[in-house]
Amino acid sequence: QVQLAESGGGLVQAGGSLRLSCAASGIGYNIYSMGWYRQAPGKQREMVATITTIGSTNYADSVKGRFTISRDNTKNMMYLQMTTLNPEDTAVYYCAAGLNVFSWQYWGPGTQVTVTP
Repeated sequence: QVQLAESGGGLVQAGGSLRLSCAASGIGYNIYSMGWYRQAPGKQREMVATITTIGSTNYADSVKGRFTISRDNTKNMMYLQMTTLNPEDTAVYYCAAGLNVFSWQYWGPGTQVTVTP
């Protein structure tokens, strides 16, 4: 079983950057696709970015060109580099793991990202 823990969230001004990390523990990390999702107050959870076991990535249109997802299988880590942040990026960010990008079996507890104008 995989357990996930996000870190790196915080308060940042518009135009700033943050780097989120997701630490995975448990066996079989290398077989899982990984993803970042976010949920803003009053809104549904939405996909931000995903990365497969072989490094193929996909991004939401709203973050393309600003966010970069990556993973380090040697450290059981996944990252989300976020640049040019704007207040619309304010949300709780969750990392997820699944056997494919259409089915997520595991979720982290989330980390808050707040972007001020």
